[in-house]
Amino acid sequence: MHRYKELLVWKKAMDLTEKVYDLTKSFPADEKFGLISQMRRSAVSIPSNIAEGSGRNSKKEFNQFLAIAIGSLFELETQMMLSIRIGFETEKALGETLKKIDEIHRMLIGLMNSLK
Repeated sequence: MHRYKELLVWKKAMDLTEKVYDLTKSFPADEKFGLISQMRRSAVSIPSNIAEGSGRNSKKEFNQFLAIAIGSLFELETQMMLSIRIGFETEKALGETLKKIDEIHRMLIGLMNSLK
Protein backbone atom coordinates (compact mmCIF):
# COMPACT_ATOMS: atom_id res chain seq x y z
CA MET A 1 0.00 0.00 0.00
CA HIS A 2 2.61 2.55 1.11
CA ARG A 3 6.35 2.42 0.89
CA TYR A 4 6.99 2.90 4.58
CA LYS A 5 10.72 3.52 4.10
CA GLU A 6 9.80 6.66 2.17
CA LEU A 7 7.51 8.00 4.91
CA LEU A 8 9.14 10.88 6.79
CA VAL A 9 7.26 9.91 9.96
CA TRP A 10 8.76 6.40 9.81
CA LYS A 11 12.26 7.88 9.38
CA LYS A 12 11.74 10.19 12.35
CA ALA A 13 10.40 7.30 14.44
CA MET A 14 13.52 5.30 13.57
CA ASP A 15 15.70 8.25 14.67
CA LEU A 16 13.71 8.47 17.91
CA THR A 17 14.24 4.77 18.56
CA GLU A 18 17.99 5.16 18.11
CA LYS A 19 17.93 8.09 20.54
CA VAL A 20 16.05 6.03 23.14
CA TYR A 21 18.64 3.26 22.91
CA ASP A 22 21.39 5.83 23.39
CA LEU A 23 19.63 7.56 26.31
CA THR A 24 18.92 4.37 28.19
CA LYS A 25 22.57 3.28 28.09
CA SER A 26 23.20 5.61 31.03
CA PHE A 27 20.36 4.23 33.17
CA PRO A 28 21.26 2.06 36.18
CA ALA A 29 22.06 -1.54 35.29
CA ASP A 30 19.35 -2.82 37.64
CA GLU A 31 16.79 -1.22 35.29
CA LYS A 32 17.82 -3.51 32.42
CA PHE A 33 14.63 -5.54 32.75
CA GLY A 34 12.56 -2.61 33.99
CA LEU A 35 12.40 0.87 32.55
CA ILE A 36 15.17 0.35 29.99
CA SER A 37 13.43 -2.64 28.45
CA GLN A 38 10.03 -0.96 28.56
CA MET A 39 11.27 2.25 26.92
CA ARG A 40 13.10 0.39 24.20
CA ARG A 41 10.10 -1.82 23.43
CA SER A 42 7.81 1.23 23.26
CA ALA A 43 10.22 3.02 20.94
CA VAL A 44 10.67 0.01 18.64
CA SER A 45 6.90 -0.40 18.45
CA ILE A 46 6.40 3.02 16.85
CA PRO A 47 8.22 2.54 13.51
CA SER A 48 7.32 -1.16 13.54
CA ASN A 49 3.59 -0.42 13.60
CA ILE A 50 3.96 2.22 10.90
CA ALA A 51 5.74 -0.34 8.73
CA GLU A 52 3.30 -3.16 9.46
CA GLY A 53 0.28 -0.96 8.84
CA SER A 54 1.66 0.27 5.55
CA GLY A 55 1.60 -3.29 4.27
CA ARG A 56 -2.04 -3.87 5.07
CA ASN A 57 -4.74 -4.09 2.44
CA SER A 58 -6.87 -1.13 3.41
CA LYS A 59 -6.60 2.42 4.67
CA LYS A 60 -8.74 1.43 7.66
CA GLU A 61 -6.23 -1.24 8.69
CA PHE A 62 -3.33 1.15 8.17
CA ASN A 63 -5.11 3.68 10.40
CA GLN A 64 -5.47 1.05 13.14
CA PHE A 65 -1.73 0.43 13.15
CA LEU A 66 -1.02 4.16 13.17
CA ALA A 67 -3.28 4.44 16.22
CA ILE A 68 -1.25 1.70 17.90
CA ALA A 69 1.93 3.62 17.04
CA ILE A 70 0.45 6.70 18.75
CA GLY A 71 -0.30 4.61 21.82
CA SER A 72 3.31 3.42 21.92
CA LEU A 73 4.48 7.00 21.44
CA PHE A 74 2.45 8.16 24.45
CA GLU A 75 3.72 5.19 26.45
CA LEU A 76 7.29 6.22 25.64
CA GLU A 77 6.58 9.84 26.54
CA THR A 78 5.20 8.73 29.92
CA GLN A 79 8.26 6.57 30.55
CA MET A 80 10.55 9.48 29.72
CA MET A 81 8.69 11.75 32.11
CA LEU A 82 9.00 9.04 34.76
CA SER A 83 12.74 8.80 34.13
CA ILE A 84 12.93 12.53 34.89
CA ARG A 85 10.84 12.19 38.05
CA ILE A 86 12.98 9.37 39.46
CA GLY A 87 16.24 11.12 38.58
CA PHE A 88 17.60 8.99 35.74
CA GLU A 89 17.52 11.96 33.34
CA THR A 90 16.96 15.71 33.49
CA GLU A 91 14.23 17.66 31.80
CA LYS A 92 16.90 19.59 29.95
CA ALA A 93 18.50 16.39 28.64
CA LEU A 94 15.18 15.02 27.36
CA GLY A 95 13.73 18.31 26.10
CA GLU A 96 14.61 17.81 22.44
CA THR A 97 13.52 14.19 22.50
CA LEU A 98 10.15 15.12 23.99
CA LYS A 99 9.77 17.72 21.21
CA LYS A 100 10.46 14.98 18.65
CA ILE A 101 7.70 12.91 20.24
CA ASP A 102 5.27 15.80 19.79
CA GLU A 103 6.37 16.22 16.17
CA ILE A 104 5.92 12.52 15.41
CA HIS A 105 2.48 12.60 17.05
CA ARG A 106 1.39 15.49 14.81
CA MET A 107 2.75 13.68 11.76
CA LEU A 108 0.92 10.46 12.62
CA ILE A 109 -2.34 12.36 13.09
CA GLY A 110 -1.78 14.06 9.73
CA LEU A 111 -1.14 10.73 8.02
CA MET A 112 -4.24 9.24 9.63
CA ASN A 113 -6.34 12.17 8.44
CA SER A 114 -4.99 11.80 4.91
CA LEU A 115 -6.14 8.16 4.87
CA LYS A 116 -9.75 8.99 5.70
